[in-house]
Amino acid sequence: MEVRLERRYPIPVDADRAWAVLRDVPAVAACLPGAALTEQIDPAHYKGTVTLKVGPTTALFNGDLEVVGLDAAARRIQLKGRGADKAGSAAAMALTAVIEPAEGPDACVLHGDATVTVSGKFAQFGGRMLGQVSDMVLAQFVDHFRAAAAVLPSAGAAAPPPAPALNALALLWALVKGWLAGLFGRRA
Repeated sequence: MEVRLERRYPIPVDADRAWAVLRDVPAVAACLPGAALTEQIDPAHYKGTVTLKVGPTTALFNGDLEVVGLDAAARRIQLKGRGADKAGSAAAMALTAVIEPAEGPDACVLHGDATVTVSGKFAQFGGRMLGQVSDMVLAQFVDHFRAAAAVLPSAGAAAPPPAPALNALALLWALVKGWLAGLFGRRA
């Protein structure tokens, strides 16, 4: 199953500070809930993991990430990633992210365009559910990204702490609440 996502998020820092975080692949990985880079093969290739917590069970996805393009003048990065768990679920992603100027000196926009392909258990969610889950994960990512850009470490300082693991049970509950709100909202 393939899902296409295009989102724009306001970031309350100047474009240069946001770009400093976006071009730093380990800093970006630290912003993604449950993600961790485990090895840097070369400047464009990484190995990593994504941890997904479902109640008391934890799933671990191992994968690869490649920086396909990095354009400092356009403040654009292109990434390709793929990973799988031991149960046979797999995911692949092609992402282009750009820092765009916004009105005001201390504001910019993070614009992301991604194609996500999933197979195995995650493909059973269906397009609508996968889109909603993706939006929730992206919202968490953007919150961490904003925080990282706001407190951009000086040269040599420690990277931001990694975001906590994805909690699938909390995501599922949020989806059910949204569905119920939509159901009762239509009747009102």
